[in-house]
Amino acid sequence: MPTPSTSDTAAPPKSAVAGGVQSLERAFDLLERMADAGGEVGLSELATSSGLPLPTIHRLMRTLVATGYVRQQENRRYALGPRLIRLGESASRLLGTWARPYLARLVEETGETANMALLDGDEVVYVAQAPSKHSMRMFTEVGRRVLPHSTGVGKALLADSAPGEVRALLARTGMPAATDRTLTTPESFLAALDDVRARGFAVDDNEQEIGVRCLAVSVPHSPTTAALSVSGPAGRLTDEAMARHVPVLRQVAAELSEALARRAEQA
Repeated sequence: MPTPSTSDTAAPPKSAVAGGVQSLERAFDLLERMADAGGEVGLSELATSSGLPLPTIHRLMRTLVATGYVRQQENRRYALGPRLIRLGESASRLLGTWARPYLARLVEETGETANMALLDGDEVVYVAQAPSKHSMRMFTEVGRRVLPHSTGVGKALLADSAPGEVRALLARTGMPAATDRTLTTPESFLAALDDVRARGFAVDDNEQEIGVRCLAVSVPHSPTTAALSVSGPAGRLTDEAMARHVPVLRQVAAELSEALARRAEQA
């Protein structure tokens, strides 16, 4: 690796001073910024958002391209590369495995199917599920990807995002109507996110599938943006039932967050 220039080392971040590898930290930071931008950016955009000099960014991107974690497109912009897919899928499976006991507890206490979902780029991906014991129950295939605007977990996952970032995501994905209850304008979706922040939970009320309701909360301080949900027939998941389930969901999400933090400390 080339020797860092004076401008690169003048003010290293605290983590680098404490023993981290600065170039590695910066490379991961660039990857995360690319993901936040929808997976494709130009060097000038990265320079603006990261504050790093263009020569530094160019050198790091060359390394990421050479290793397959980034690819350079014909228009000279950079996109996330295919090698990240395998890493992301493995990490998602592992996180889903850790979450299963907590999902099982949600099923026991609410009676409804419990799910864990992550925000992967512009999409929501379901990484774990524990099915309800009812004969009439909801089923979402693990690995299924959906757009966030029509799901409770999507609202929970995006509730803390800046409005500009949400608008940019919706512009990239579009807002197709899954049912006549689906939110199909950025303004209605942003208003729904205001409600999520005010109430502390999200609801999908027949927006993804008619006859189905879903209640979701985010997992606080998760290493990646994650949410837990319970879903069931609208006739069973009434307003009264959801009021009983919200404290359970919040408690289980908090306990999962603590468990993930302990694992991170032990790593």
